[in-house]
Amino acid sequence: MPKMNDYGQPIGASVPGWSPVALPTAQRVEGRYCALEHLDADRHADDLYVAYAAAPDDRDWTYLPYGPFADPESYRVWATAAARSADPRHYAVIDQATGRALGTLSLMRQDPANGVIEVGNVVFSRSLQRTPISTEAQYLAMRHVFDDLGYRRYEWKCDSLNAPSCRAAERLGFTYEGIFRQAVVYKGRNRDTAWFALIDRDWPGVRDAFERWLDPANFDAEGNQRQALAVPER
Repeated sequence: MPKMNDYGQPIGASVPGWSPVALPTAQRVEGRYCALEHLDADRHADDLYVAYAAAPDDRDWTYLPYGPFADPESYRVWATAAARSADPRHYAVIDQATGRALGTLSLMRQDPANGVIEVGNVVFSRSLQRTPISTEAQYLAMRHVFDDLGYRRYEWKCDSLNAPSCRAAERLGFTYEGIFRQAVVYKGRNRDTAWFALIDRDWPGVRDAFERWLDPANFDAEGNQRQALAVPER
């Protein structure tokens, strides 16, 4: 039953001791397979363009508001502007084995007063997709948001027609919350936005599931997973 105020009205649960949290910073976030580094065009743009250009087609850009990029120079222009942004705060995903940047993601729509933040602009190259690095990169962003910065709510939003993104959100432990109709116009077309979120009380169980999955013992000699990522049902 909800708490009632003196007028007999239901009100939300108290959040004792709450105070605004910190904004994401440019600090490097370390993992076993990868690290997240603040995007820097001079250090990362060339690697990222090469990684993206290796794809046989441009389908990875369909649901993004930018891209594809015709040449390294046009990507560098985008990366230079993105690196200057504090919101979104863009990060390059660095392969620990090679030191090369293979993808990007961002922490965006930052609301430190309410402890709400969104992960977005996820652009993972084909060499990064479906690898332990891609899963760990998402885990590192979550861990940074919840454990380092103290946020209460972590959001994932995507075009409702982007089935791979919706499946990824659910695999990673986000809860589907519904569709905002006609939320965005991008690339000259409508976007109905699917909303997903992970909240702080869900995070400990999700974190444990990620850590079990990322354990080297979960992978065979060829790097194939032994057990799938299994976040707790809620």
